[in-house]
Amino acid sequence: MQIEIWSDVVCPFCYIGKRRFEIALNQFEHRDQLKIEWKSFQLNPNTVTDTETSVHENLAKHKGVSVEEARKMGDYVTQMAGEVGLQYNFDHAVVANTFRAHQLLHFAKAHNGKQYETKERLLQGYFINGENIDDIDTLVKIGEEMGFEADKVRQSLESNQFSEAVQTDIYEAQQLRIQGVPFFVIDRKYGISGAQSPEVILQTLEKSFAEWREKNPETVLEVQQGESCDVDGNCD
Repeated sequence: MQIEIWSDVVCPFCYIGKRRFEIALNQFEHRDQLKIEWKSFQLNPNTVTDTETSVHENLAKHKGVSVEEARKMGDYVTQMAGEVGLQYNFDHAVVANTFRAHQLLHFAKAHNGKQYETKERLLQGYFINGENIDDIDTLVKIGEEMGFEADKVRQSLESNQFSEAVQTDIYEAQQLRIQGVPFFVIDRKYGISGAQSPEVILQTLEKSFAEWREKNPETVLEVQQGESCDVDGNCD
């Protein structure tokens, strides 16, 4: 069963939602039958990467509030993140456009399938490590950590190889009327909006899987047993 997750790399609730999703997933007995895909979404595609402006100042300007009020907003989500074991560090976060980071996610999907691990690493890079996730050198380093060849990652990012794939995800989100992230789409039938509790996610997974299984029953063979050899070399 397919699960598509639209999210942005600089969305604080997306990282929290990922952790809550994983808590639910660990309790879901059919998790080995799920195909999980991360989809691109940009909360603010017009963001200009700025290593000199703090995220508190940037948020204050965007929201039309004081820097102190913006800092309190950060403190609120930092506390929420702590409840699922994440230690946000907004004081060191870098204001960055996420388009290149999303391209790296598509690179991961197209190559060795480590999209899930790459998503985790990008979120960690922004929220915890204070890395510039729009910087090509930084993204190449992250790609190397995922086992990709540095030259191929750099070439892909410099040529915008996966820019169309990112735009396609964003267009799909518009067609599905997704206006906020994280947003989980299960079997293109059920949607979960926001960083819902693990209980809500698990209930939706179980309901969706039961319906999916009804449409896609397991193949059970009626076997007539005879003499054979197994993969361990036992013959009888």
